Amino acid sequence: MPRLYIPYYILRYSLLYTLQDVIVCIAEKPSVARDIAKVLGATQQRQGYWEGNNYQVTWTYGHLCELKYPEDYTPLWKRWSLSSLPMIPPRFGIRLKEDRGVKEQFAVIERLMKNAERIVNCGDAGQEGELIQRWVMQKAQAQCPVDRLWISSLTEESIREGFAALKPQEDYRSLYEAGLCRAIGDWVLGMNATRLYTLKYGDNRASNRQPLSIGRVQTPTLALIVKRQKEIDEFKPEPYWVLTTVYRQTVFNVVLNDNDEAESTPAKGNAAMKRGFATEEEGRKALEQIKDTEFTVTAVEKKKGTEAPPRLFDLTSLQVECNKKFAYSAEQTLNFIQSLYEKKLTTYPRVDTTYLSDDIYPKCKQILNGIAGTYGELLVPLRGSVLKKSKKVFDSSKVTDHHAIIPTGVAPDALPDTERNVYDLVARRFIQSFYPDCRFATTTVEGEAANIPFKATGKQILEPGWRAVAASAARPTSHEAEEETDKDGERALPDFVKGEHGPHSPELAQKTTQPPKPYTEATLLRAMETAGKLVDNEELRDALKENGIGRPSTRAAIIETLFRRRYIFRKRKAILPTETGVQLISLIREELLKSAELTGRWEKKLRQIEHHEYSAPQFVEELKQMVQDLVMEVLRDNTHRQVTSSPAEIEETPAKAPAKAGVKSAAKPKAKIIRAGSVCPKCGQGKVIKGRTAYGCSRWQEGCDWRKPFK
Repeated sequence: MPRLYIPYYILRYSLLYTLQDVIVCIAEKPSVARDIAKVLGATQQRQGYWEGNNYQVTWTYGHLCELKYPEDYTPLWKRWSLSSLPMIPPRFGIRLKEDRGVKEQFAVIERLMKNAERIVNCGDAGQEGELIQRWVMQKAQAQCPVDRLWISSLTEESIREGFAALKPQEDYRSLYEAGLCRAIGDWVLGMNATRLYTLKYGDNRASNRQPLSIGRVQTPTLALIVKRQKEIDEFKPEPYWVLTTVYRQTVFNVVLNDNDEAESTPAKGNAAMKRGFATEEEGRKALEQIKDTEFTVTAVEKKKGTEAPPRLFDLTSLQVECNKKFAYSAEQTLNFIQSLYEKKLTTYPRVDTTYLSDDIYPKCKQILNGIAGTYGELLVPLRGSVLKKSKKVFDSSKVTDHHAIIPTGVAPDALPDTERNVYDLVARRFIQSFYPDCRFATTTVEGEAANIPFKATGKQILEPGWRAVAASAARPTSHEAEEETDKDGERALPDFVKGEHGPHSPELAQKTTQPPKPYTEATLLRAMETAGKLVDNEELRDALKENGIGRPSTRAAIIETLFRRRYIFRKRKAILPTETGVQLISLIREELLKSAELTGRWEKKLRQIEHHEYSAPQFVEELKQMVQDLVMEVLRDNTHRQVTSSPAEIEETPAKAPAKAGVKSAAKPKAKIIRAGSVCPKCGQGKVIKGRTAYGCSRWQEGCDWRKPFK
């Protein structure tokens, strides 16, 4: 039998204690615990943990604990009543979730921690992961010292390096405080505002009245969607006429210097260019004026430029790209990239930076070599030279907890198509970052006919650089293909000479102004990231991220919550509000609840708490006062407004076909009774757990989306 190799750093850590001393490691899920246990030499599987080499490695199932319900503080808060609002406990407490599987696993954790000499918090390396594990340790009343494992991937090398550089858990206290303030904020606002609006504005006539759910992040997000729909509904199309002419097989557009309805042209120094003539009469007059004249080239300008590789992916930009290319929802993309992370193929996914820290650079050649079996041809141009190190990629000052999403260097074998598509985007984007800039030439040609100016622009790729690495080998959606064509529509112009002239073919076409487009998941994610401000510039987007709505790890869940509560629905790729969603936003007059900017400022304070720049107690006190003011303001409203239920036609489940006459319907199979602790009927691996409003699968973080609402 081969001897088990135990790395020195683990022996060094273990020898600090006697053979009877035990170090308990707690991970966020069984699969992660198994990976850590393997590296530590804890190879004996027990009920709820792995054991060996003086280590016991156990796990949670996501949130084992949660903030107490209102009725846990006082029986008076169990019944929904306006007179009991606002509900603000003097001190917030936590409780175990009401689930048999959760209680069984917690009993294991509690027993292990009571006998531990030291604990290593191996939870998800982020704000939420810190909160989950700390609540469990508090509930278990752990008294021993605690260290923190902080890693960005689950490869053996990363785990080994992490255990060699453990830090005291106290170093991450501000991270916990920020997570705790977030949870308390969501509880105080969500519990009070939901009861307040349901009792004040809900449809009391409905026999199965649904609560009007109000949330710190979901309500401003809904407000963005409703506002966009209102802009579309109120939009009045206006006709305009565009004059173009074709000279030497090149289309020239008329340049109008009227500042009314003007838009700046991309070329620096050019006058404002109107989109077209406001009346057909004006257009016809110009057309007649130039019809029988020659076209003369008045100026030719050529410029060379470069385009840097696109930024590496953070979670939001990856979700946006996957929605554009493959029509994946934000939640699907998160599940796929989480699965790739747990398979050790990509780094930690819940990140909001597109940069790598400088210490990653020496490892990049090894990572590229690891994926050479799949991407060998793309790596050939990088062989034999030093890898490029760009400040737009490597900048430690732009990295806090985690760096951008990149491959780990583990070969991607036998992946399902959905995960392969996501991995392919991440891998190619990483490879592109080491390619040279794309070099191009732009040509601007100006001309005139009968003193009416025209202009044409062209772009020619001189050296493709990073563009030689196609964005994805997968076939994009038709919508994405159109976007790429519009964006990259490069055309090389013929060689024009100033002063040349000749015949041309003018044409006048009628067009109509277009309303704003409905949000897709891609554009909604961007709007949430920038607090409703639509920006394309990457640097400006980085600045606005500080005030974004929600966090990268929660935005997908927020969108799905709005779908589940029937406040929004999909129509192809478009996201539209239901009547209930529109009514809810229309009756909310308190900007606190629906303003993206105010919510963004709240997010900024939470980040400041995390970075020791804002007081957690001060944040909670401000929050309490805010909710008290909100309750008083709504209670003073005597307008008797109400929100009605959503129309049934937004259901996305197909109707059952009627039985044919004379055909006896088959006997219905007996419905299977679902209980907490039974095997998940969808994935067959997880256990059924009981949530607040529905049953779900314990493997929900691993991608199983089975859910059954309570009747």
